Amino acid sequence: MNGAAAAHAAPGFDVAAVRRRFPVLARTIHGHPLVYLDNGASSQRPTAVIDAVNDYERHHHANVHRGVHTLSQEASALFEAARDSLVGFINARSRHEIVFVRGTTEAINLVAQSYARPLFEPGDEVLITHLEHHANIVPWQLLREQTGIKLVIAPMDTRGEIHAGQVEALMGPRTRLLACAHVSNALGTVLPVRRLIAAARERGIATLIDGAQAVPHMPVDVQALDCDFYAFSAHKMFGPTGIGVLYGREAVLERMPPWQGGGDMILAVSFAKTTYNRLPYKFEAGTPNISGAIGLGAAVNFLGTLDLDAAHAHERALLARAEAVLADVPGLRLIGTAAEKAGLVSFVVDGVHPHDLGTILDKDGIAIRTGHHCAMPVMEFFGVPATARASFAFYNTFEEIDLLAASIERARKLFA
Repeated sequence: MNGAAAAHAAPGFDVAAVRRRFPVLARTIHGHPLVYLDNGASSQRPTAVIDAVNDYERHHHANVHRGVHTLSQEASALFEAARDSLVGFINARSRHEIVFVRGTTEAINLVAQSYARPLFEPGDEVLITHLEHHANIVPWQLLREQTGIKLVIAPMDTRGEIHAGQVEALMGPRTRLLACAHVSNALGTVLPVRRLIAAARERGIATLIDGAQAVPHMPVDVQALDCDFYAFSAHKMFGPTGIGVLYGREAVLERMPPWQGGGDMILAVSFAKTTYNRLPYKFEAGTPNISGAIGLGAAVNFLGTLDLDAAHAHERALLARAEAVLADVPGLRLIGTAAEKAGLVSFVVDGVHPHDLGTILDKDGIAIRTGHHCAMPVMEFFGVPATARASFAFYNTFEEIDLLAASIERARKLFA
């Protein structure tokens, strides 16, 4: 396939025009055009996001919510406008349900410590799945040490799929919370979260969804999902690092105590008593990541300029292309072959350690992720120490998929 044909996108999506909006994609690495296939770890930023952060830093920087001077008022307006953009982006009911956090990890820890720890008793159960990221395992292990709860693990099969019926069978009278990924970061599996949330709600079980890998690749409507909590990070959806969102159902957030104490989460403080601020500010102690929030808002607005249905269709086409061309590489085995996946492939190559493979691909200008992907139980299940993972965004092309396959073949021959 020649370059012009290979770069063709899904019908109705102009991938070349989108790529021009991401400056880093014009780079060369070791003399080769950059092929960036590590979007599952962190996606790249469009000019609109870079410019929004730069404009704030150059012209509007001040602390928010506390100043009557012009710069503080401007910074506060930009910060809160980002929150308003997020309300529409995930279809929250109100801005009170959008809590700014450092990312998905902090969001899950906040739920564990502010929602679960005061309520759960010894013997109560938190239900997760076998394919969770460490960020949705370790906080519950910490809670187990703190409160004596039980951590129940729903199984996955050899395709990397989670079956709703098996999860539902584990929802017992002591299950207090279902916490699961929307999309697996290690395998790309899309979980049946809508059915799982509905089943949990029928049984009076609260729900937390790790949406870090879902928000960049599919529409997310928290009201339609009907979950209690939904968490995601900006840097996986074309925004800055160090900022993310915990969506929480307002009635649930109202009942939760603050997790951290300090400035801005208070209305009044005396040595005898503190009165906490209203939502969402009672969960946003201290000076926030103002530029990060503004950048996240710009990322949401950028996504609003795209035909997202066409962009997501293009990503599905990239995944199909990758699975097809990698199947022709001798000795390559896909890890995770679920029927419904988001845009990533995880794989191993006979005789080539994933870290060696990643190093050789880098010499060809191709960026992938290698390792356990913060999902060590998944690696243990499949009997591998690590995998190579290529993860896609709508700015990737079919030609890049072909270059990936050719570079893997070169590495295989080197080690053979």
